This record gives sequence, C-alpha cells and structure tokens, in this order.
Amino acid sequence: MRTFGTYIVELLAANGVELVFGIPGAHTIELYRGLQNTGLRHITSRHEQGAGFMADGYARVSGRPGVCFIISGPGLTNIATAMGQAYCDSIPLLVISAVNPIGAMGSGAGHLHELPDQRQLMRQVSAFSHTVLDISEFELALARAFAIFACARPRPVHIEIPVDLLRCDSTSLGIARRFDLPVAPGLGTETAAAAAELLGNAARPVIVAGGGARRASVSIRRLAEALDAPVLMTVNGRGILSSGHALAVPILPASAPAVELLSKSDVILAIGAEMGPTDFGDKLLHLASFPGKLIRIDIDPEQAMRGMSPNLAMVADATEAAEQISALITPCDAGGSGGTRAAAARTAMAALVTPRRKMGLCLLSALRDSAANTIIVGDSNQPIYAACMAFGADAPGTFFCSATGYGTLGYALPAAIGAKIAAPDRPVVCVIGDGGLQFTLAEMATATEIGCPIIMVVWNNNGYAQIKTHMENAGIEPVGVDIFTPDFQKLAQAFGWHAEILAKPNTLGARLAAARGRGKPSLIEIVEVSYV
Repeated sequence: MRTFGTYIVELLAANGVELVFGIPGAHTIELYRGLQNTGLRHITSRHEQGAGFMADGYARVSGRPGVCFIISGPGLTNIATAMGQAYCDSIPLLVISAVNPIGAMGSGAGHLHELPDQRQLMRQVSAFSHTVLDISEFELALARAFAIFACARPRPVHIEIPVDLLRCDSTSLGIARRFDLPVAPGLGTETAAAAAELLGNAARPVIVAGGGARRASVSIRRLAEALDAPVLMTVNGRGILSSGHALAVPILPASAPAVELLSKSDVILAIGAEMGPTDFGDKLLHLASFPGKLIRIDIDPEQAMRGMSPNLAMVADATEAAEQISALITPCDAGGSGGTRAAAARTAMAALVTPRRKMGLCLLSALRDSAANTIIVGDSNQPIYAACMAFGADAPGTFFCSATGYGTLGYALPAAIGAKIAAPDRPVVCVIGDGGLQFTLAEMATATEIGCPIIMVVWNNNGYAQIKTHMENAGIEPVGVDIFTPDFQKLAQAFGWHAEILAKPNTLGARLAAARGRGKPSLIEIVEVSYV
C-alpha cells in the first residue's frame, strides 16, 4: 500500500522539489515515509521559524519555492513570522502541515496541538490556505500553489492535511505527475506601444525597479541603456543594475536625492515595485502632484493601483514586458543626461550618510568585494540599515535582508543557511546584530549538522541600539534595550564553529579569505565601539 503521505512526497519530487525544511512531529511522520525513495533531502531546523527563514533564503537564491513540513498547532504559530516576512517580500514558500482528524479539528475538545481554526491563522500570511478533506483534492491544491509561484505574485501557500488522511491508501491516485503550469502574461501590442511612445518621447525618464523585477535584470538593463534612464532600485531590487553601472541608483527611494530624481523626471516606469511606504515612507505624498507620467508594470493588478496612481498600468511579467517595450524603443544617442542624473543622486546621497552609517557601508562593501559572487544576507541591525540607504549590489539576489517590510529579527542566520544550500559553491555571509542573533541562535547547530560553511558577521553593540536611539529621540528614558549579551565566542565554539573577534577593520579581508577556506561555519564578531 502507498500511503497518502508517500504520494505527497512523490508529487513534490515530480514537480522539481529537491529538499524540504522542518522538524518531524507525531502528526507529520507519514510525510517522512517516502522521503528516501524519492531522493528528497530533509533539513532539520531547531525551530519552525528557522525552517521558514531557511526556506525563504533558499527560494531567493535558487528561484524555486522553499518547502516546509510543519506540525499542526505550535509548529504553525512558530512559522507564522517567517511566512509574514515572505508574504511581504513576495517569496514563494510552500508550507504543508498536519491538522487534527476530520471531525476533531476545531472541536475544542482539547486534542493534541488543537487550535480553533489554524487555517484562518494561516490565511493572514499566505496567498491561500487550503484544508484537504479528500485525498483527491491535494493534486489540484498543489497545482494552484505552483501556478502562483510560476506566474503570479509569489507568496506563501499553506496546505493542511488531517492526520488520518495521511495514513490512507493512495493507490487510486495513480502515478505522481508534473504539472503543466500556465505562462506568465506579457503585454498586449497596443499597451506595449503606448508605453514605448511615452518613454521614447521622454527627455528625463527614470526606472524604479523593485523586488518583483529581480529576474528581469538583463531586460531592464537593456531598456535602461536604450532610454538612457537612471534605475532607482528599492531594497529588494538591489543588484538589478550592478553597483558599478553608470545608470545605477541604489539608494533608498524615501531619501531626498531619490525624491528629487523622481520629481524632476518626466516619465517614471515602475517595474515590480510596490511604490509604497516600505521604500518610500511618506514621500509618495510629495510625488502626488508629479507633473509627468507614471507607468506601472506589475504581476499583481491590485498592487499596480496601490501607492501611486498610474497613468498607464500593465499586468505582466517583468521580463516579458521589458523585452516587449525595448523592442519598440529607438536607442538614445550617446552623451545623454541619464548617467549625470544618476551620479548626482548617488553623490547627494553620499553627502547625507552619517559617520555611523558610513561605517556600516564600508563593512558591506568589504564583504561584497572580498570574493566574486558573494551573497550577503542581512538582519535588522546598524550596518544593514545603512545598506538599505545606499548599498549597491553586484547582481540580483546577492544582497537581501529582513530590515524592511515585515521587519523581523533573527532572519539572517537561518536565511543564510538556506542561501548556502541553494548555492553551495558561492560565499554566503550573514550580517546580524547581537540582539537579532539571540532570536535564532540555535540554528547554528543546524549549520554544523549539515556541514554548511557560512560566515556570520555579528555586529555587537550590546543591545537594541536602533530602538534605544528612537527612545532617546522621543524623550523616553531607554528601558529594555540594554540587554545581557552572551559570550558569542564560547557559544560558537560549543556549536562547533570557528570564532574570532575582529579588532582591526583592515584585517577583515584576510579573515574572510581564511573563513572561506576553512570548510566549516565561521563567526566573526565586531564590537561596534572598537570598529573604527
């Protein structure tokens, strides 16, 4: 007999899933029965939040959905935070969980892991949450999930299965098959022509590239060069143009130089960008009277109408749309103003960077330049806040963080593990604060267990420095922000990591090189007060 739990694993494998993250539990053991026969790898996290963050990092780097097996009840409440981060950043996660048996779920009788309605909880952090009440439902529910991942705004999907169904005979379902998924939409001929006409006639066009355009970097670069248009990249869009490109503007859209760049343009083309407060703060109000034209391209029709109302809105895949418009554009003559305008914005931003932020930017630049194709994964901490302001990445997916949007703490360590699994031959460095690290410290054990040689840079300022600054600026006596900080050197050694304290910034390059050649996880601790 082939159990339904085994069929689920076979269907995942048939659709390209290679590994899953999670913690086995009494309610999910049937999902593990078929793992070995399908070749799927299982990564055991130390907390379900860690599993979700690992799946997030894996998805961002691999381009594939991150998949988690999660127990009912506490497993789902634990992973909800990670799903919230992925939801806000449009990251494809598939969370498959158990739920109490049919007839017992939501009964209030006190069954193990029982919640009144765990599906309702999951609906708040997912594209959809589906309860499988008959084994024949699962294939189509999973196909819906993969369709969203492939050609809609990718967000977490939750599918829950009653424990009793997991043990059922699934022979009647036949052989697990690969789905024939729909194709992401492109632009209509008339719409593409209308966009090309507006852009082609513009004297000072600007492109705003967001996280939804990560996979369209080549097409956007070609379009930007044809238009001689600066490319303002949101935090999730960093690297769409490399840091050294003349048209690259990797600065916070809410900053004064970015607002000036946009305000003085005559056409803005926003591709895969929310155009919302995550990146723009309250500065969209200053653009409400923008005299030029706004064109928006987004895979999500609702998002295309949020934040800033467009003159022309198009629902399309970012790559397809950029290619279609580029084909209709006559390239500008050399010597246009685009490079000058981009350079002016970068220079103006550099003048606004405080010494403390500059210190963080110097650190991030050193990490980026230490080795080719380095992936930097950030948490919410001082260097990453600086990076959000003005850090340029060399390629999409080489810098991402949790400091914007949902804004979780503890993200960087597990997400870096997921990133390294997705790209084992590339250096992966996570930058995390002493406070944030204590949220997911236990995942250091996961890295050791699976032989994952990430490099973790711990920025230690003995507390929640950013919140302390907010309190002081608001005239509030700081409370709860000067926290006990453990000895990270001894903790790292206990977890089987190499550990050291960086006393001199000019030795960082050598320390990183040594860590890359070590073949085991490494922790480099930087004490902020001594890092000059």
